[in-house]
Amino acid sequence: MELRVLFCVKKFYSLFNQAALILIFVQTLIMAYKSLESCVKDLDKTGQLIRIKEEVDPYLEMSSIQLRAYKKGAPAILFEKIKGCEFKALSNLFGDVNRSRFLFRDTMEMVQNIALLKKDPMLALKKPLKYLSTPKHLYNALPKKVSKRRAGFVETTIDKLPQITCWKKDGGPFITLPIVYTEDVEQPGWMKSNMGMYRIQLGGNDYQQNEEIGLHYQIHRGIGVHQSKANAKGQPLKVSIFVGGPPSLSFSAVMPLPEGLPEFAFAGMLGGKRIRYFIEDGYTVCADADFVITGEVMPHDVKPEGPFGDHLGYYSLKHDFPVMKVHKVYHKKDAIWPFTVVGRPPQEDTSFGAMIHELAGETVKLELPGVKAVHAVDASGVHPLLFAIGSERYTPYIKKRQPAEILTQANHILGFGQMSLAKFLFIAAEEDDKNLNIDDEQAFLQHILERVNWERDLHFYTKTSIDTLDYSGEGLNTGSKVVIAAAGESIRTLVQGFDPETPLPKGITNVKFVAPGILAVSCTAFESYDQAQIEMVDWANSLKEYLGKKVNSIPLILMCDDADFVSETYNNFLWTTFTRANPSHDIYGIDSFTKYKHWACKGSLMIDTRIKPHHAPPLLLDDEVEKRVDALFDRHPELAKL
Repeated sequence: MELRVLFCVKKFYSLFNQAALILIFVQTLIMAYKSLESCVKDLDKTGQLIRIKEEVDPYLEMSSIQLRAYKKGAPAILFEKIKGCEFKALSNLFGDVNRSRFLFRDTMEMVQNIALLKKDPMLALKKPLKYLSTPKHLYNALPKKVSKRRAGFVETTIDKLPQITCWKKDGGPFITLPIVYTEDVEQPGWMKSNMGMYRIQLGGNDYQQNEEIGLHYQIHRGIGVHQSKANAKGQPLKVSIFVGGPPSLSFSAVMPLPEGLPEFAFAGMLGGKRIRYFIEDGYTVCADADFVITGEVMPHDVKPEGPFGDHLGYYSLKHDFPVMKVHKVYHKKDAIWPFTVVGRPPQEDTSFGAMIHELAGETVKLELPGVKAVHAVDASGVHPLLFAIGSERYTPYIKKRQPAEILTQANHILGFGQMSLAKFLFIAAEEDDKNLNIDDEQAFLQHILERVNWERDLHFYTKTSIDTLDYSGEGLNTGSKVVIAAAGESIRTLVQGFDPETPLPKGITNVKFVAPGILAVSCTAFESYDQAQIEMVDWANSLKEYLGKKVNSIPLILMCDDADFVSETYNNFLWTTFTRANPSHDIYGIDSFTKYKHWACKGSLMIDTRIKPHHAPPLLLDDEVEKRVDALFDRHPELAKL
């Protein structure tokens, strides 16, 4: 079996000859965590852990502590006494990129090297010393089958697990760092398996306690392919949910891996140790996890799941999602329950994303020819807004440059994995500024706004799919997209102040500059799209008069509920604008027109960022819980220092 697997690995990478494969069996001395407990001990020993020994409440209190810990740049937090629960819990494990680098300090370079070797196998010959250990690390990609006895599991029930509720309108307690494992019913086994991080609702709503749990997954996820195949055969989909274990398990579940590379295998490479597993009642059980829940999802069996405070900074509302019939629940002796809290970014998943970019940044370039960099803007909730740098390589002889090849690259980006969920994609050409930094969000957007031609450079995709968690569209998973492309010389100088030529237009109460060329405008509250069509046309005309000669120097106008809030920080601008706007419905412009089905405008682009009735409510903290957490931080010696 293992020789067959080795052949598959060899074929996938096309990198190693027969002699090199023998080196796979030579192990290297690296830091490899056998369990989450060994990781916690390492963090404790190196001063990267805070222990909270007094009892904490899993209802809102633990999540509040984590939110505050992340904001203050705290170490990882170990909760040693949870109200109503015998287990310990760990948060903020990945709350700092440097801590994640520490966890994977002996394997990060290897993972990056494998990506580079896939691009250019000759590197192994050019720099043999650098890439010599790669075959050794690939050996760790082979999961190791063990006996249940060696795993050391005992059985429990769902209600005995930490019942952590993060936000007061959540539908119940959730697992926020689950590793959901499924296999292809047509090709069972780990080679065609999928591991993903899909939230799990442990109780509440209509779930039968200890017998049912909610399984929420979004579009474009591997588990959906597996369930579709199972449904087609009229079979239940067997699901194993792992919680805890070596940190590499969690990271592998969220990594954008190349097609054909199972997360189970990648976890072994990243963790520097083969992942152990056994088969019990037909379920694959990760022997290295702290907790495991097994069960079945029956074809078309759904129940209301949610609400849940999610990473866009709003609740995802109650919707029908698959329900999992619980088979068995396992835990290890002294098991530790890892969790995180998602909410308006930045949160711990922000650091997740930064680490993923370090590990997988090169693979994006491999998959997207001509694309130099892609940046999912975290402050906007990740999926709503993408920045990209492409290249205009094929027509250097044309003096008057405009977007051409980067439009092809934009299409490629919007068709690639989770990037396909983006609503707004701003793409620039690297030829205009070789030093353009895509991570400097304000500078990048300014670069775009200096060059964009609103009569040419807007490209819409209507009635398409967007993020399941984004309620700015017409329905669940349904909305629109727009590509804003810029290439060529600067065509305007952006301003950040002016003396208006006329009084504020009717229905407008305040104007504030967010940044050069970006104006936030407070206006009357949104009522309906029919009313908005009338209002926005009127405001476009009156703002044209109000701005006068400055209209071309202010290319972006945000119609909003509160200009003071939007302009207070750049993150406020990114969050309100791109989480609350559906491009097809909420983009307007001064002197707008449609020609040959191409919508454009001659003056400023206007985005209606007001809260709409169909939007989900924003996440708010509970005052009483915050008072208790204040007191805890004051009396805890290490927390008080933060």
